Amino acid sequence: MLAAKFEVVFPRLDERQRRLLMGAEARVLGRGGIRAVARAADVGEATVSRGVDELEAGEEPLGRVRRPGGGRKRLVETDSGLRPALLALVEPEERGDPMSPLRWTTRSTRNLAAELTRQGHKVSADTVADILRTEGFSLQGNAKTVEGRQHVDRDGQFRYINDQVKDHQEVGDPVVSVDTKKKELVGPFANGGAEWRPAGEPEQVRTHDFPDAELGKAIPYGIYDLAADTGWVSVGTDHDTAAFAVEAIRRWWKGSGRSDHPLARRLLITADCGGSDGYRTRAWKAELATLAAETGLQITVCHFPPGTSKWNKVEHRLFSHITMNWRGRPLTSHEVIVNTIAATTTRTGSRVHAELDTGGYDTGARVSDRQMKTLPLRRHDWHGDWNYTLRPEPFEQVNDDPDPSDQPSPDLTWLRHPTLTGLTTPDWNTLITTLMTLHDQQRRHQP
Repeated sequence: MLAAKFEVVFPRLDERQRRLLMGAEARVLGRGGIRAVARAADVGEATVSRGVDELEAGEEPLGRVRRPGGGRKRLVETDSGLRPALLALVEPEERGDPMSPLRWTTRSTRNLAAELTRQGHKVSADTVADILRTEGFSLQGNAKTVEGRQHVDRDGQFRYINDQVKDHQEVGDPVVSVDTKKKELVGPFANGGAEWRPAGEPEQVRTHDFPDAELGKAIPYGIYDLAADTGWVSVGTDHDTAAFAVEAIRRWWKGSGRSDHPLARRLLITADCGGSDGYRTRAWKAELATLAAETGLQITVCHFPPGTSKWNKVEHRLFSHITMNWRGRPLTSHEVIVNTIAATTTRTGSRVHAELDTGGYDTGARVSDRQMKTLPLRRHDWHGDWNYTLRPEPFEQVNDDPDPSDQPSPDLTWLRHPTLTGLTTPDWNTLITTLMTLHDQQRRHQP
């Protein structure tokens, strides 16, 4: 608006009148007005400041106007090499000079001005900024658009999930999107964003984000019901395990899903490919088999391909609104977290239920090959690793004896002698315990 006004009025005014006009506009705008007017008029801030001073001083007209073309020339006019030198510094790295000192530093206007001065182009940071804006540059952050290598069946899996969703929704069977939200520190810690408070009275939080030994962390696990447009969040206090994830789904079904879908015979779950509800997690399948037997529901799970978790609807239909609702607010207790989540609403009228789950969920749950074979699990013809169904049938709970291959033979105990190992007996036992833990984790994540 200002630029358009100046473009029309300036040709009819002399130099001093233009300064007075700019000074008046800057005074009206208040704080930051000098810079805004200078940009709109394409002049230096010092010129606008002089106009403000002349306006406040009330000086009489000088009766003289500078000849057309008078005054100091711009640096880009007197130094023809300035513009090309600057553009060479800000070119994308793959086209820039590999020997440039700025290649691996922050390309701020101050650093750019210092490098240009070193090259013989005496210039200020403000002039550098003016030239860059004239050339169409602006301050920009990174854009998350590169997804990395895509799975060859990525689009095919999306189409398969879409077909499964339609098949369930056409007959009134529920479809839910599930995931674990980012773990949150509980206590007076800084939280991104801002909220309205009395001026000069920001809420005081800790300077360092070291977890509180007593409060620990909160683990929100979300279930978003596509048809009902409702969210359910279980806030855990222990560990993010498969048992915790399935317990959250169980609570959703008993507290909301069963009443929202009274005629349901099947349940479709869409989940990410990793984490406590990942397609490689055996405990996830075993816990779902138990849930299917309890509820009488045929539970089908479809996983999103690797690297596509952002397409999971629970992310942008539930978690994004929760994050916006508690922005700028320290999550000082589990009660605050639960109440803030439960108060989350959307413009479409979506409602969210939240409750605290104080149960303990041990890590390291192990499901053997024998146990997997007893599960009422049917893998689909299309990517059976990503798509499978658990039938509501009772299954035998197998209690496996320790794997003999995991135990050393008595005849080989001499191999642990300190003379051979170079380790004391306590150090040897610590090493074996560490290796066995890693071995169990590897087996647990095998499909």
